[in-house]
Amino acid sequence: MTPEIRAKLKALGRELSPEMLGGTQAMFAELNHGLDPRTVVKRDFAYGEDARHRLDLFRRDNISGAPVFVFLHGGGFMMGDKHTEGSPFYSNMGDFAARQGWLGVTATYRLAPDNRFPSGVEDLTALVDWLRANVEDYGGDPDKIVLSGQSAGASHVANYLAHARDHAAGLAGAVFMSGVYDTTTCEDNPFNRAYYGDDRKAWGVASPLAGLLTSPIPMQFSVAEFDPVDFHKQAAQVVRQWVEAHDQWPEMHLLSGHNHLSPAACIGSDQKEVERMIAGFVGRVTA
Repeated sequence: MTPEIRAKLKALGRELSPEMLGGTQAMFAELNHGLDPRTVVKRDFAYGEDARHRLDLFRRDNISGAPVFVFLHGGGFMMGDKHTEGSPFYSNMGDFAARQGWLGVTATYRLAPDNRFPSGVEDLTALVDWLRANVEDYGGDPDKIVLSGQSAGASHVANYLAHARDHAAGLAGAVFMSGVYDTTTCEDNPFNRAYYGDDRKAWGVASPLAGLLTSPIPMQFSVAEFDPVDFHKQAAQVVRQWVEAHDQWPEMHLLSGHNHLSPAACIGSDQKEVERMIAGFVGRVTA
């Protein structure tokens, strides 16, 4: 992260304001290099019956037995998409995977408040079923699937690993960028209420943290320096309880100079630290 970009992100503030969200996306859209000309993209495969059950595939020609890197967008459970025409987001994540020699997948899921917990668990179950049945046809290895997500996407991946433990068995790994992991302590805000419900007392059953602590699937966590306070508290909860359970730290990264959106938004720009972080983890867990 250059000092100039860090200063601009810091000036946008930590809160999820329209100015911060729009400013971050505009900045990194300008810095993005676009899809690599060697990346082959196939869009809008249906992995389920809902109109939001769609995924895009990104690959290089002639790959075989490749790791499968899956990215779920954020959006406070209520918005977001895998691809927006005229924007690099979030096809940049699929292209990143293709540039590593992997099969990249970006996917949408059903949105709150019309779809509440456990809709994300159900959607991930259907998505992983589709991947296991089909990725080999596109050069991917169904035994080397790594799920990743940012914000609400990270929360959905966490809930899937925790609440569909048997179904998730066999995944190669999971990458979490600024997610909610403990619904008993997370902030009571409109985004969380939209997905977990209006009765805060009922949120506890949805909490994935206990399930993550006992999952055998390798995990990488990160939190951004300029994330809202609640995401720092969630990351601290993971570290504290992980150490109590395992007598060692989890793989938790503090992304210096980043805000809530920039870790995913910077992919495909000259700011390579997040790409290196993720590529290193995927390389280790799929070797």
